[in-house]
Amino acid sequence: MPLRSTARTNLVDLVIEQMEGLIAGGEWPVGTKIPAEPVLVEQLDVGRNTVREAVRALVHTGMLEPRQGDGTYVRASSGFGAAVQRRLRRAGDLETFEVRASLERDAARYAALRRTDEDLAALRAALAERDRAWRGGDLPAFIDADLDFHRTVAAAAHNSVLADLYDHLSDALRATLQSVVGAPVPDSVRNQYDAHEAIVDAIEAGDAEAAERAALAHLSEGMAALRDGAGAGPDRTEDDPQ
Repeated sequence: MPLRSTARTNLVDLVIEQMEGLIAGGEWPVGTKIPAEPVLVEQLDVGRNTVREAVRALVHTGMLEPRQGDGTYVRASSGFGAAVQRRLRRAGDLETFEVRASLERDAARYAALRRTDEDLAALRAALAERDRAWRGGDLPAFIDADLDFHRTVAAAAHNSVLADLYDHLSDALRATLQSVVGAPVPDSVRNQYDAHEAIVDAIEAGDAEAAERAALAHLSEGMAALRDGAGAGPDRTEDDPQ
């Protein structure tokens, strides 16, 4: 969706709307720098103050982030996503992992009931990419591939709210995954290939209970790795997550 000039009266709101559309549509992906102010002024055909107010509003919501001497970057794909990220920044790895556990167990269950042949092909491809990254020893690529795998499971659940929630958790999930991968545990726990394959197999078989059990087994190992690294909280037991 290209930028277009704005000729209507409520210019700031209209510019905000256009910028939100570019972010939500992926033309300004999370983590990238938006065009410089003079470029936005020219492309939108509005005044400098209008652009500044629009950018300031999106900074306030958390969707944009100014970096001194560098420019303004996209921080979240929606106002809701920005709010989720602000809350997660105040949470610990274990708390975030528990929320992840709830979402992933439901995602696996619903995916087993609703997946299409296209979903299954995407899951197999994501699992293979995850394995390639692990075998290649590229841990950043492995973390990216693992997150992509679980996003694909969430997409196969065909619940847009669940998929959006999981996507907005991604930055915090990256931190917890880095903690698990960096934990002093066996490679089988850090990789968990068999557990991920079991999730896909159960989804392919349409077995919702087996998919949920496979997700729980995978998550329990990760939870244990985090606990061993950070120490269990006073209300946690060795059987969590329930």
